[in-house]
Amino acid sequence: MGFIFDGLEAEEYDRTYSDLALIRRIIAYFRPHAWIMATVVAMVLLAALAETVMPIAVSRGIDLLAGNPTAQVLLALAGGIAVLGSLGWFFNFIRQQFSARAVGDVVLALREDAFAAVTQRDLSFYDQYSSGKIVSRVTSDTQDFATVVTLTIELLSQLLLVLIIIIVLFVISPPLALITIAVAPLVFITALSFRRIARRTSQRAQRAIASVNAKIQETISGIAVAKNFRQEAAIYADFNVTNRLAYTVRLRQGLVFNTIFPLLDILAGVGTALVIYFGGRWAIENRFSAGDWYLFVQSLAIFYFPLTSIASFWSQFQQGLAASERVFALIDAEPRVVQTAQEPVPHLHGRITFQNMDFSYREGEPVLRDFSLDIPAGQTIAVVGHTGAGKSSLVRLIMRFYEFQGGRLLIDGRDIRQLDLAQYRRRLGLVPQSPFLFAGTVADNIRYGREDADDEAVAQIARQIGGGEWVDDLPAGLQSQVGERGGRLSLGQRQLVALARVLLQDPAIFILDEATASVDPLTEAQIQAGLDLVMRGRTSIIIAHRLSTIRSADRIIVMRAGQITEEGNHRQLLAQGGHYAELYNTYFRHQSLEYIEQVGAYGA
Repeated sequence: MGFIFDGLEAEEYDRTYSDLALIRRIIAYFRPHAWIMATVVAMVLLAALAETVMPIAVSRGIDLLAGNPTAQVLLALAGGIAVLGSLGWFFNFIRQQFSARAVGDVVLALREDAFAAVTQRDLSFYDQYSSGKIVSRVTSDTQDFATVVTLTIELLSQLLLVLIIIIVLFVISPPLALITIAVAPLVFITALSFRRIARRTSQRAQRAIASVNAKIQETISGIAVAKNFRQEAAIYADFNVTNRLAYTVRLRQGLVFNTIFPLLDILAGVGTALVIYFGGRWAIENRFSAGDWYLFVQSLAIFYFPLTSIASFWSQFQQGLAASERVFALIDAEPRVVQTAQEPVPHLHGRITFQNMDFSYREGEPVLRDFSLDIPAGQTIAVVGHTGAGKSSLVRLIMRFYEFQGGRLLIDGRDIRQLDLAQYRRRLGLVPQSPFLFAGTVADNIRYGREDADDEAVAQIARQIGGGEWVDDLPAGLQSQVGERGGRLSLGQRQLVALARVLLQDPAIFILDEATASVDPLTEAQIQAGLDLVMRGRTSIIIAHRLSTIRSADRIIVMRAGQITEEGNHRQLLAQGGHYAELYNTYFRHQSLEYIEQVGAYGA
């Protein structure tokens, strides 16, 4: 049945932790809540005592009634039982209240740590692993982690109860206590035999749920494309395969966990039958009183329930440990982008130098080989080339999103690996090919890089882009809602918002990966005006798709297969008749005024 688990393999960054290592780490999350846990332990102890004292009180009441069967004794016995029951309920209520608070605080802290780890992972991490599965670790697995915590508290309660009951059993009858305890090792051995299969099936179940989450997220993100191609039935069928796999795995997990209880109950039943038989004979022989025999039978029931619970908890415990293992693996994932120092970056002039750079996304598939490039501060560089030439890789390396394998990247003569990344990235302004906007207003998205900016500063910046006409076209101006991912705005409007966001940030280095999608002439003019404003006085690197941007650049870099094949200005490169001229005639010439005039004349 191995094929059932195809696609549920561990991620590359997953780790295997011992149970002891996981428990130690879980305990570390409880240390800030030591006083709450001390209260929980106290309530557990008091509740266990109350549960143990109750059958003792009943036993002594039976003996008293046997010698003095009066209503007063019966009333006193009933009152004592009621008081003990109320105390037990009260202690358990306090325990559950405090333990719920502790568990909630710990899960909150763990989820915060997991989310912080998500924000710290390199972009290469998200290239390799599904975002839906990562989300599952932060949400579902942290919630399953709460199961471990709750079971741990329950386990503590049951252990205390078992210890107290063992003492009571030995006081009543050492021979019968030995018979009872003799069954205990069999119960534990049976439960522990499920340990490995319980952990393994739990891990696969959690991976199955992660796969379902990933499939749902992918489907929702691409629902527009699916509807455009009328593929609703296909994506449903694809989801159904993943969902049924999750069903099969979860069903197997349920069978594993549910199998242990009948086995444990059988063993407990055998022990109970032996004790009742021998205890009954000894009571008949007057070796101890009927009350003692009742006490022993009742204590036996109290003993076997927590004993089987402890044993069965061990299998269920694996589910929570498997969840915590997945969360800790996410937190502990080794970063690929490693800084050798954290030098402050108070100001940047903007000079960028690539020295003999070697870079690849995957081992054995180089993107840049011995690449060198010097960009003086304040210069505008346009980078052109076919898809896969390495243009966007330059941007990602400058942003320090990826680790290079050889050479150096210098910013103002300082090794980028020695800079404080948070401070360094504040000096960079990036407008990607498809600008991403967060749900909220246009103003909220403009001030994203500078949360301290007031509405007046935001409005002033927005009006500088394209004369502010685009703001007037918005239904509620800067307070217009952009929708999820900016879906309520056109692509051109999203680009204008992104340009305004960068202008408000006022970076030393500006990076633009121009969108290839067409926009109307008015929006294009507004975007170009915004670009001219943003690039003024800054080092600018443009992955160019518009001829107007290329022509305005101080220098054009032509790339092919990770190497610079040509560089110069527009006219110089056209005159060379090389790769740039080829790119111009293929991609850019139709954007030129001369070409438009020729087409117009031909059409006339």
